[in-house]
Amino acid sequence: MASEEELFASVDALLEEEPQLPPPAERARLRESAGVTQARLAVALKTSTQSIKNWENGRSEPKPPRLDAYQRLLKGWAAKHSAPGAPAAPFPFPSPAPVPLPVPAAFTGPASPEAPEAPAPGVPTPAKTTVAPTSPAAPERPAGRPATSARPARRRVSPNIAAAPYQYGPLAVLDGDGQAYGVEGIVLDCPATTIPELVEWTLKESHLGAAKLHRNGKDSDPLIVLTAAAAVKLGLPEHLQGREQRRSLRLPEDHPVVKQITKAKWQLTRRGFGPWARIYRTAQGRERLCVQLAILSWDALDARSWPGVTDMEPADIARVLGIYAQRVITPRGSTAVSGLELMTALRPPTKAVQDRETGNWVSGHNPGSLGTEPMDPAPPEATPEHPVVVNSGWTGGFLNEESYQWVRSVDSLSDEECTLPFAVGLDLNTAFLAAAARLVVGLSGPEHFTGPKFNPKIPGSWLADLSHISLNPLLPSPFTPDGTRPTGPAWYQTHTLAYAQELGHDVHPLEAYLRRETGAYLDPWHDRLKTAYVDTLADLGITKDLSDTGFLAAMERYKQTDPALAAVLAAVKATVKGGIGKLRERPQGKDYTDGERWPALQRPTWRPDIRAAVISKSRVNMHRKLSNMVKLTGLYPLAVLSDCVVYPSPGESPLSFLPYAASGKPQPGGFRLGPTPGLAKLEGVQSMLWAVGLMEQGLNPARHIKGGDTVLDEGE
Repeated sequence: MASEEELFASVDALLEEEPQLPPPAERARLRESAGVTQARLAVALKTSTQSIKNWENGRSEPKPPRLDAYQRLLKGWAAKHSAPGAPAAPFPFPSPAPVPLPVPAAFTGPASPEAPEAPAPGVPTPAKTTVAPTSPAAPERPAGRPATSARPARRRVSPNIAAAPYQYGPLAVLDGDGQAYGVEGIVLDCPATTIPELVEWTLKESHLGAAKLHRNGKDSDPLIVLTAAAAVKLGLPEHLQGREQRRSLRLPEDHPVVKQITKAKWQLTRRGFGPWARIYRTAQGRERLCVQLAILSWDALDARSWPGVTDMEPADIARVLGIYAQRVITPRGSTAVSGLELMTALRPPTKAVQDRETGNWVSGHNPGSLGTEPMDPAPPEATPEHPVVVNSGWTGGFLNEESYQWVRSVDSLSDEECTLPFAVGLDLNTAFLAAAARLVVGLSGPEHFTGPKFNPKIPGSWLADLSHISLNPLLPSPFTPDGTRPTGPAWYQTHTLAYAQELGHDVHPLEAYLRRETGAYLDPWHDRLKTAYVDTLADLGITKDLSDTGFLAAMERYKQTDPALAAVLAAVKATVKGGIGKLRERPQGKDYTDGERWPALQRPTWRPDIRAAVISKSRVNMHRKLSNMVKLTGLYPLAVLSDCVVYPSPGESPLSFLPYAASGKPQPGGFRLGPTPGLAKLEGVQSMLWAVGLMEQGLNPARHIKGGDTVLDEGE
């Protein structure tokens, strides 16, 4: 017969197993009863809308400290909104008992795009976990350091050798005192005093890294970001010094730190030890032995892509980079490099296949990917210095699929337009990302055809004469970047010729380079970056359910709402443009000679034809909206630069001229305000007199509409 002590122990065990939160469906019901949207709840809990969705459909559970806050909110809602037909009752599940703040669950990154996100597994309690004491008053922040909101409480932890890998997230920011600041407020003690010691500590003790984004891919290597003080402590110069170091952006091979790395039998990639250094050993089995370093004082985080981040405190830098790593990818260099790496991470070139003869599992091609071998482009798709062009003596012209840089003639302005007081700039959100959606591109090599029949479903490059097509002279031509009418045969990407057909004109190509194997290669890349962009905006309070007036107001102040999240948003946008630009990376260095192969050509992702497809579709999308605006409003643009268009306006707001139906809803086809890719936001407002003055000088108002000397990033 069981003793009283044994019975009590069994009962206590049952109590511990009782769920802390109501069932997922009840969570959703309580929120809806309170009239709160998922986006609004996400802002309140300082998380993403997708996380709220996961909690309400049972895919994942919140972790402290959000768990406690979520419980408190649900308890309050439950007291007010009991289930239909049920009497008002106390909170149907127990309040959490005060417990020490635990170590966060393993940071494995988002689920594979091909599988739903699984509930996070339990993580063993570390051998030693302490909570950093909270001081009565926060110390005053040094001048020049921007404050960021929503930073998690700092938690000092000791690595747990038996715990799951990556339990402390994908990265850490190391300061000069040996404190490594990670995601979710984690602080690790790092005893390393040399770069080799830092690499060993990172791989053996830090539990940093991130799980692969695709089941056939590879885990992300841990990233250690070095502050200036940490760099000096580890024997690195605070800044790259000397003309040669600054020009090559790396340490010379005889530098003491490089010698330390070699002596410890570690290797550097061909890029050497620069702002982004990869230190590795040959993999042992499936275990990767690689650590990436980013040195802040060497300008690892470009201010255009990561505004204000280098000047933040280490904990805030870790927050910015951690959110980016969770939503996009662990940074692997510039945002352009990360954008390109993301393509490969989501479409790995190989997968395990079983050999029919031996039964062994071997590496094989992953369908839908670009493979492992670089592919030479067709001559018209290449650049003039490419070996394909130089060695063949090609003189047949090149694709000129670039973004718009067009200014209307001042002589074409009407008296009515000149009397309007304002010039208002509209900017399309991540226009290249919108163009990448469901974009079919070539996956195999180009094949040459003479006199082919045009097929808008086949990606490729076509030689055709569009000079006979006459369009509205007050709009830029959709067939050329500068908006002028074509003067004879030229090479065009499929989307450009398809748009000519859409406008009602016959297309008769003279020749073409086409690809038989095709696919929507960029789809996973588009979907992940779109989600990152929309979720980050939602965290800043900018959601799809805002009115246009509310959207404009929220966009005006979002950078002050949370500078850290604003920096993440800027990095996501830079990842889109930079990633597309990297598809046609040109040679660098004054010693380069035309016809030589440059390093970028060794990548399977050196694909100028895919870049041309994205830009062609983006430019066509812009022209379609410009044409629809004429039909809906009678307005013509003053200038277009990439994804920015400037209109004359009777008021300072886009609401003064954008088309709306009698119901108040935006008219389809024209420019619409909103937070999703392809919709528009306000870029800037100036006087009409200012715009005309620039146009008279042959300058583009869209380039300077924000004020000052602002120049838009055009993608490369």
